[in-house]
Amino acid sequence: MHVVALGDVGVIDDMMHIGDEAMFQAAHDELDSRGASLVAVSSVPDETAERYRVRAVPRIRFDGLGRAASEARLEAVLARADGHTTLAPDDSAHAVVAAVADADGVLIAGGGNLASTWPLHVYERAALAGIAARLGRPLVVTGQTLGPHLHGRDRELVANLLRSAKLVGVRESSSLQLAADLGVTARLGVDDASFVGMRSGDGPPARDGVLVSLSLSLGRAPRADTVARIAALLDEAADVVGGPVRFHAHFGSLSGTAARGDAVLHDEVRACMRAPSTVVPTGAPRAAASLARSSALLITGRYHPAVFATPAGVPVLGLVTDDYTAVKQRGALAHWAQDATVPISEADSSGIPRLRGLWHERERIGADAIVLLPRHRGDSQRWWDAVATALG
Repeated sequence: MHVVALGDVGVIDDMMHIGDEAMFQAAHDELDSRGASLVAVSSVPDETAERYRVRAVPRIRFDGLGRAASEARLEAVLARADGHTTLAPDDSAHAVVAAVADADGVLIAGGGNLASTWPLHVYERAALAGIAARLGRPLVVTGQTLGPHLHGRDRELVANLLRSAKLVGVRESSSLQLAADLGVTARLGVDDASFVGMRSGDGPPARDGVLVSLSLSLGRAPRADTVARIAALLDEAADVVGGPVRFHAHFGSLSGTAARGDAVLHDEVRACMRAPSTVVPTGAPRAAASLARSSALLITGRYHPAVFATPAGVPVLGLVTDDYTAVKQRGALAHWAQDATVPISEADSSGIPRLRGLWHERERIGADAIVLLPRHRGDSQRWWDAVATALG
């Protein structure tokens, strides 16, 4: 079975986005174990092909296009799938259409891009879904956050692509409701990357210290003030939890010493702290997952550290900046009977008492994870069985 799979993969300028790669890694591992070979749609096909040992083709690309130009490109790409083209001979869409024509099915892998915040991603996925429909290939959409802001033409495109899919998987109850509003029956489950690097039967790892993963984006929160507030929260965490404080950038450089991506904010916060801290370099998803699961407490503005940590019963405090990050963080935590999030602008004022309460609940959180883990793992395995059948 050959499957064309689209995820936000491809390391550009040596910058790794661990969460995006982790969701594709999960899809690759699950389908590979069921006898499927993937053709990745990637921003950097050569890099992705080498990383996952798969074939890869370039993205269709709607980058930098306005609405009218995106509509025109979508129409041209779908015409190419119908056998009529005005596209240039070197247009990347040719390779995608050819890959789908040679495949048994198409997978849109996990992510949070089906929202009006990123119309280029909506068009990219709508184009791939349209190609699959025109060529008679089954489509599965897995591990998605929908919206929360989804309006006008974006809403229409997302509704059409979801309705064309044989299966749709979402990862939050709010996304499940939005799918229903669009006339789509979806499956609600944990994020696809929840069990990356986690072998069945493994006991809880030894845990110590505080792990910190922040996003460089602070929303509308004032930077200097917010840095000071986060530093105060982390100093309190160091006092309450004990052990080392480690910073780990989920969007960061794989080489070099200059801080880039999330590491820029990490350095600013570390400079304001009184507690000592260290930096764990950005690396591959499996290593990031192991790190998250071996911490005694996670404080994160990123989504996937919480996805990795919660199955191991690690208490998580999420720092949210807007409706989108709140939906994702609360959704990830809710699967594992956790709910500790605070606005990043209140990292110290609301965050410190929430931190203390969270630490007090750590034994209950760990016990709940032990009960929930086999249930979620079993549900995940059944989902991927169904995905393979639908694509096969």
